[in-house]
Amino acid sequence: MSQLSEREERVKWFQADRFGMFIHWGLYAIPAKGEWVRNAEEIKAEDYCPLMEEFSVKNYDPKKWAKLAKQAKQAGMKYAVLTAKHHDGFCLFDSKLTDFTSMYAPCKRDLVREFLNAFRAEGLKVGLYYSLLDWNHPDYPHYGDWHHPMRRNEEYKEKNHNFENYLKYMHGQVEELMTNYGKIDIIWFDFSYGEMRAEKWRAEELMKMVRKHQPHIICDNRLEGSGESSGSIKTANPTSYAGDFISPEQMIPPHNLVNELGMAVPWEACITLNLHWGYNSEDKRYKSAQMIIRTLVECVSKGGNLLVNIGPNALGEIPEESCKILEEVGNWMKVNGESIYHCGAADLEKPEWGRWTKNGKYLYAHIFEEQVGAICLKGLKNKIKRIRRLSDLSEIKESDYWNLMEYRENSFFHLYPSMTCSYPLPDEKDTVVRIELREI
Repeated sequence: MSQLSEREERVKWFQADRFGMFIHWGLYAIPAKGEWVRNAEEIKAEDYCPLMEEFSVKNYDPKKWAKLAKQAKQAGMKYAVLTAKHHDGFCLFDSKLTDFTSMYAPCKRDLVREFLNAFRAEGLKVGLYYSLLDWNHPDYPHYGDWHHPMRRNEEYKEKNHNFENYLKYMHGQVEELMTNYGKIDIIWFDFSYGEMRAEKWRAEELMKMVRKHQPHIICDNRLEGSGESSGSIKTANPTSYAGDFISPEQMIPPHNLVNELGMAVPWEACITLNLHWGYNSEDKRYKSAQMIIRTLVECVSKGGNLLVNIGPNALGEIPEESCKILEEVGNWMKVNGESIYHCGAADLEKPEWGRWTKNGKYLYAHIFEEQVGAICLKGLKNKIKRIRRLSDLSEIKESDYWNLMEYRENSFFHLYPSMTCSYPLPDEKDTVVRIELREI
């Protein structure tokens, strides 16, 4: 089986589930300025590592997190990814290779194991994020590295680092995650930059080990790095470490993503609920539930997934604002999830009133904009079997316009059966109409 066909098999569940939760959590929740605080303030290890002495996480209850993600009754998110280790090097799991873990913090808990058990119990797929960078390890490059907190500290200018020793450590930790926690559905590596990419990480060897232990697992494309270099996921012959999906961050691609053969490539946009990945106590610029819903629809309409991040605080609590937004999204998904799960691009021109998603013979019209009169279904005349409002499956009649005869290739409908209008929208966030196509 080719690399492409193997990938196609691995990602089937991923492209059906479409919606996931990202969780950035670690020591950086204590200074509460985001996960890059050590980098941004160029904090020395001796000033940062003592934060571990305060990491009690006394209110951490991953069962509550899992219920929020799923929102019960088969609605909401279908998978979740937790930061097992972020760039600061602090591990939320029981690693035999370092003492810089939650097992040596006041909580004395394997937070990864608890997360995995709780989310699996809710029927959710589980993934682990692992940073390729490590600002705590003595053999990860310090002075002159683009991202290390000590990049400008003259004390490290002449210091030699045994990078091979770091790679042994990094590979060893990944193997711990792949062998000590049962089935893992996603491994989310972050990130490559400059010369720190691909075989600099001994990526082929790393992925061979990962797939030896977890042959079904899917992986993002950040071992290889960005761009479309030889062997990347967007080429006809991707490397073994090119990944199973592209991972655009804090943006949605302008169109569906394809490789050089024109074949669709799986992708997943990851976005924050506010402006930070890790907890930031001052960041109250949260996206609305409407924006999250419409962003999810946009991703699916382009053949992609959406991974929405929450950043718990130092106590292990998800901010109340995040909970309210996700509960609102979950309520919409309970009614309209059919138009998201197992759906993809419709291969139709984007309509002026919203977006399309499609699953087999069903088209889903996601209506974002009110229309003065009828909703126009461009090019669908004589192709429609029936139209129903998804929220209650109430009948919607197909119609046309007597004074627009030059647009005979189009069909139309009104949202309100007894009135020739489509305003106000029954659901201002996104009113979904299911259109069943005729068998051709």
